[in-house]
Amino acid sequence: MTEILNVYNLKKTFPARGGGLGFGRAEVRAVDDVSFAVESGETLAIVGESGCGKSTLGRLILRLDRPASGEVWLDGARIDNMPVPQLRRLRQQMQAVFQDPMSSLDPRMRVLDIIAEPLVNFGLLKSRKAVERRVGELLDMVGLPADARHRYPHEFSGGQRQRIGIARALAPSPRLIVCDEAVSALDVSVKAQIVNSLADLQRELGLALLFISHDIGVVEHLSTRVAVMYLGVFVEIADRRSLFSDPRHPYTRALLASTPAFEPKDRGKAVPLRGEPPSPTDIPSGCRLRTRCPHAFERCATETPALRPVSPTHAVACHLDELPTLS
Repeated sequence: MTEILNVYNLKKTFPARGGGLGFGRAEVRAVDDVSFAVESGETLAIVGESGCGKSTLGRLILRLDRPASGEVWLDGARIDNMPVPQLRRLRQQMQAVFQDPMSSLDPRMRVLDIIAEPLVNFGLLKSRKAVERRVGELLDMVGLPADARHRYPHEFSGGQRQRIGIARALAPSPRLIVCDEAVSALDVSVKAQIVNSLADLQRELGLALLFISHDIGVVEHLSTRVAVMYLGVFVEIADRRSLFSDPRHPYTRALLASTPAFEPKDRGKAVPLRGEPPSPTDIPSGCRLRTRCPHAFERCATETPALRPVSPTHAVACHLDELPTLS
């Protein structure tokens, strides 16, 4: 497989008010020196608590935000500093599916025009008849009837609207789709349908997916690899089988143990974390988890752990040479 997306040492900070009375300036390190790659046909899931930097990372990759430093390469072209006129053409290769389909679909446009918009904008099809034929193919691809093209977003359910968003993302035949909490607002049955549709489309089209989610059950079903994010950094990244069968970082273990499972014995042996996450404007020195970690020791306060390989497909950022097993 070829690598579609390469991210090197990506950082993004936001200014914030600091000080006990709200005076002074502080800084939120939303994404702090993150590196990874995504191959064609692969789904890399990024998981973590709300506020850990997942969505900011997705926006940086889509160039909806500019990074403070680092590099983003899409299909061999660096895009983090690319001029807008050049970037516009490359945007055809990267599309997004957002969390709330109602706010990401123009309520004044019919479904036909919503899905056709990227086809027209990128000049991919010359005739109206060809555009309408392609829209019909895309509707069929995501499981919607042909007559849906004549209706407006408010006439559909939440799951149907998300299918429209997926069809729009597929329209320009992208290489990469960023799904930012794309199923979190849907009920369980609809969520399963959308996830299965995404999996089928990926196999059929060879898409690379960056799947941002806090839903561990969906991630376990859909992902090829999983990156666990905490306070702006990756603390563990592994293939799906390794991460769910042998999570190595204390935060990953706590995250999995907090998820309802059909077999709780497989995930319930993690030692709970202490307290609440620290303020993103006051990140602990050394390991960011140390103030909550039951295994923290002196080195954790002074040295930031780097992601180190524990197998060819598994890396973890923890100072413990060998974490306690789940059994």
